[in-house]
Amino acid sequence: MKERLGIAFVRRGYSPTGGAERYLKRLARGVIEAGHEIQLIASNDWPEDQWPFGLIRRLSAESVIGFADELEQIRPQLHCDALFSLERVWSCDIYRAGDGVHRAWLERRRKFEIPLKQFVRAANRKHRDLLQLEESLFAHRNAGRVVVASEMVRHEILDLYGYPADKIEITRNGVPIDKFRFDPALRETAREHLKLKPDQIALLFAGSGWERKGLLFAIQAMALCKNRKMRLLVAGRGNERLYKTTRLRFWRKEPVQFLGEVADLVHVYAAADIFILPTIYDPFSNACLEALACGLPIITTRANGFSEIIVDTVHGSIVDHAGNLIGLRDAIRFWSDPSRRAAARSANIERASQFDISKNVQQTLEILTRVASGKLATENR
Repeated sequence: MKERLGIAFVRRGYSPTGGAERYLKRLARGVIEAGHEIQLIASNDWPEDQWPFGLIRRLSAESVIGFADELEQIRPQLHCDALFSLERVWSCDIYRAGDGVHRAWLERRRKFEIPLKQFVRAANRKHRDLLQLEESLFAHRNAGRVVVASEMVRHEILDLYGYPADKIEITRNGVPIDKFRFDPALRETAREHLKLKPDQIALLFAGSGWERKGLLFAIQAMALCKNRKMRLLVAGRGNERLYKTTRLRFWRKEPVQFLGEVADLVHVYAAADIFILPTIYDPFSNACLEALACGLPIITTRANGFSEIIVDTVHGSIVDHAGNLIGLRDAIRFWSDPSRRAAARSANIERASQFDISKNVQQTLEILTRVASGKLATENR
């Protein structure tokens, strides 16, 4: 068996606040420290200084299909023992379904859309391309192995595509626990910076893709609480104008504060009292896990794979679906009690401690080396 393996990672685009990018860099560091060689196949968006781990092969195609086509063409030239993709492509040795199942997402989304919007989306070429690539990986078995973060995604792959169950590995997401923690001193300065009064209840919504993650439902549920002491902090990228048209006549002042993209959310978690993500679909929210590690109660939906690791009314609240505004309202009211939040803090920190990023990296590295070594053994027969 070859001791030093060559691993090729695939990630098409780059966002400075992207969770997948942060995760890939942590994983890459773990693979390097284990003594293996790595390379990255990416688009021209990936900055040179954000990949200090080895070679970057840049593909020029801009579309998802074009990128997958180009990867397929150059694959024999990669000379790697395992191709690990974080993107939907035509084929790979290991596919990490970090974005979930696109077909499942579209089905969930359809329940919240008017027929005209459903028609427009069905005609969207990007969605058709993603479904075609997904079918290649799952239905045509062109992913040698699949890594998922939740049972929810595992069941979607099994039910929608019939992919072999024994080839799906569940590896829960992880975050650096030493970075995300409860800090009373930081909380005081962070709330002062955000101009939050001591008696105000700060709900935090964090993430980009506001429609999918349910920002509208968070705003509407907060309005139903009719509590003038509440403020909703929104961190992430989205169309602010669209959500500012959501009238909250009960308030004299604007109750929603848009913070924009925040590179380091630690200070915002410190300022918040409750984390809310009434998502329509999320394979496993990293932001929820970060907030949990900071001791915050989490309000989310069963359509979030993260909900599988928490207990309702212990670590937060889980509602059946994003449109359940009464359930969201009741959850916000429940966690508005400071004594409940204080009682939950230690349980949340303890629960989050079981999902340090090092555990994820170790499990993923074991899968990588097993697959790569298995390929080598087959080729050498």
